[in-house]
Amino acid sequence: MIGRESIRQILMRLGRLGVGREDLEEAFVRGRGAGGQKINKTSSTVRLRHVPTGIEVLCQEQRSLAQNRYEARVLLCEKLEARQKRQRQGERAAASKARAQQGKRTAGVKRQMVQGKRRRSEVKAGRRAPRGEE
Repeated sequence: MIGRESIRQILMRLGRLGVGREDLEEAFVRGRGAGGQKINKTSSTVRLRHVPTGIEVLCQEQRSLAQNRYEARVLLCEKLEARQKRQRQGERAAASKARAQQGKRTAGVKRQMVQGKRRRSEVKAGRRAPRGEE
């Protein structure tokens, strides 16, 4: 049985993610898989869809509809949090890349780059025809 405190916590978690009740579409469908006649007769599977993002969760873990509704919300929260985390990481990576592109090179990096260019110049100079043979 799911307590009031658990329900309150999941609703607060959804609120922190910016998910309102109007953003969710909930449907109850008949279960699939092993379980015999009972699973074929009852609609205890919960399909929960977050409309703005299109993320959809299907939960058939428990026999109880109430427990499946709770579990579906937990799964949806986890998916939304993972999505936000990926988004934040992408933004951080882009900011870091821009900072690296705009920043000055360190003295060591600059020295290595110049050495590499000199080596390349020597290789190319070795390809030229000798001065007297032109």
